[in-house]
Amino acid sequence: MDVADKLTILTQGAKYDVACTSSGVDRKGEKGGLGNSVACGLCHSFAADGRCISLLKVLMTNYCAFDCQYCHNRSSNDVPRATFSPEELAEVVVGFYRRNYIEGLFLSSGVLKNADYTMERMCECLRLLRKEHRFNGYIHAKAIPGASREMIERIGLLADRISVNLELPSEQSLSLLAPDKPKASILGPMAKIRDGITENKHDLAVYRSAPTFAPAGQSTQMIIGATPENDYQIINLAQNLYKKYSLKRVFYSAYIPVGTNALLPKNQPVPLLREHRLYQADFLLRSYGFRADEILSEQQPSLDPMLDPKCGWALRNLELFPVEIMTADLELLLRVPGIGPTGARKIMRARRSARLNFDDLKKLNIVLKRAAYFIMCSGKYMPGIKFEQSFIYNNLVADTRRQASGLSFMPAAEQLSLFPKPQLLLS
Repeated sequence: MDVADKLTILTQGAKYDVACTSSGVDRKGEKGGLGNSVACGLCHSFAADGRCISLLKVLMTNYCAFDCQYCHNRSSNDVPRATFSPEELAEVVVGFYRRNYIEGLFLSSGVLKNADYTMERMCECLRLLRKEHRFNGYIHAKAIPGASREMIERIGLLADRISVNLELPSEQSLSLLAPDKPKASILGPMAKIRDGITENKHDLAVYRSAPTFAPAGQSTQMIIGATPENDYQIINLAQNLYKKYSLKRVFYSAYIPVGTNALLPKNQPVPLLREHRLYQADFLLRSYGFRADEILSEQQPSLDPMLDPKCGWALRNLELFPVEIMTADLELLLRVPGIGPTGARKIMRARRSARLNFDDLKKLNIVLKRAAYFIMCSGKYMPGIKFEQSFIYNNLVADTRRQASGLSFMPAAEQLSLFPKPQLLLS
């Protein structure tokens, strides 16, 4: 099998992993080196379903010793198989970078023989890129569940970001659908990465020349809709992962039916809207100081598909509103739907020198189609606004429907092709 055929198989096998984001790392190019990494992001291309695929997203191999029922590459699935040698994949990455096809690499793998054997091959590929080709671009590598501390340390010194996919939101679901991946084999490497990052920060404080360990941190991914866990359980789990393992991101991947197990859902649409709402709720955890039990509860365990979670929280807590723009503190402004961290700071600066009205808020890029229902300017509501729950809910839902009418989601995730097949050049 030639390299082009391997690339076709192994990029297709990697398309179900959604963890492609901006790098979070700044590293300047060096004389005699190749490439650089930019913190503002490598994401400049998007798939039809909205997922960013700016990196060369590829597997080392799609042979797998595991039989995870939700996975396209499971050992029992009859699909074409291929394996890159470390040298082959390093040459592909460098060749694509030189042709300006890519700016970085997202490397994952099936489990070939065992976790450490697979990680050894991935580390060798990254070593060739970093040391032999002097490639300074962004690299996100997936650690294999069950990998040893030695392998975690090696890959952490070569990659910018490491992630270990949690995959399913509960230990019970893992034991039913992925019996080869006990929870401890996933959380163990997560803890090793966390500890490695913490130790490295201390080393860098003492020795400026110390090598960096996973400078862009670690992340994980959960599959949404394959198992019966509700949104409250998922958001609670994400909150605990952020606290315990210092994750940079939790990614949510809407389940695409690729398995035949009787426990997996069949004939259901890909839950892309649910995925979107979970990302919004996750953002409230990370950037707005919300707690999981503020966003959802055991009594109300599901996100409203028609409402932004922040709007949902505001409607359940109307006693805190309307907020007076001229006097509210930063924490309260951040709780207003349509006002983000940047907008809140702009408001606080602008009101020092002038009394703000709704036209002023528009100029500050405040999203008034949401914020207007929850604020006052100098004691006045925006014309036409009624401070009534039913009025606010109906208008917010109507706006969501207007937005949704212009969207078309694909029934399954389709990874955007980075290069026309007839023109694929590898030499």
